[in-house]
Amino acid sequence: MLEIKKYGAIDIGSNAIRLLVSNVIVSKHKEPQFKKSSLVRVPIRLGADAFVGEGIISDSNITRMVNAMEAFKLLMNVHGVVKYKACATSAMREASNGKEVVEKILKETGVKIDIIGGKEEAAIISSTDLNQLIEGDNSYLYVDVGGGSTEFTIFSEGKIISSKSFKMGTVRLLNNKKSVNKKIFANVEKWIKSNTHNLKNISLIGSGGNINKLFKMSGRTEGKPISFIYLNAQYQFLKQMSFDERISELSLNPDRADVIIPATKIYLSAMKWSGARKIYVPKIGLSDGIIKSLFHNKL
Repeated sequence: MLEIKKYGAIDIGSNAIRLLVSNVIVSKHKEPQFKKSSLVRVPIRLGADAFVGEGIISDSNITRMVNAMEAFKLLMNVHGVVKYKACATSAMREASNGKEVVEKILKETGVKIDIIGGKEEAAIISSTDLNQLIEGDNSYLYVDVGGGSTEFTIFSEGKIISSKSFKMGTVRLLNNKKSVNKKIFANVEKWIKSNTHNLKNISLIGSGGNINKLFKMSGRTEGKPISFIYLNAQYQFLKQMSFDERISELSLNPDRADVIIPATKIYLSAMKWSGARKIYVPKIGLSDGIIKSLFHNKL
């Protein structure tokens, strides 16, 4: 006898806000299955407010967030979602009015938002379907690139060796001065090198909207990795194009066409510093982790 329930996850990132609705299929003598039912993404770039000046989420973006939460609530009702959780990351963590925004949304929509820390974010993401990849005695550097921060987790022989969150997100990198970005990259290089120098045959696992898009553009079949050579060639190709060309010729969304450049640079840098020659893209993220953690009562 199958039991099917719908769970919802709202991921309030620095570049966009997502609602994931998943079917959780439970049957006797089998591991529960998690099947994506619907994914809605709205391009509200909170990082453009949070990472500049006084770091205040603007009134227009607050209004858009309220409307998004109202819409997500209606969609979850239509789907018959039995349980959901909303998590906000880097931009809301740093916004000086982040708590007030959360209170306003709760009052106006009834949607409760939890602002989570970088470590908690990394823990939720790494609770996803990485098992098939991290089995055996291989080593992996897991890199989740967001708009405000990037989470790094090192796996070796199936166990987490080390993890760290850096303020190295795509929206933040676009807004920062070059000298600031140089410093951030230097810190990340130091951390990766010191934590991976004794690991052999290391591969990258990449998550986030940008690497998912790059993987789709590569035309590779699911489960097949992207090589460092391919990713570097793609990076040079994207850099040569103008913002408008990336939209018109590659059909990228406007809020993807700019951040895809710093995102690709982060993945390439992580590969270079760890000595990885390939990157796996299992299409997972914070929203998938929220669904899993909700089901297992970890949130």
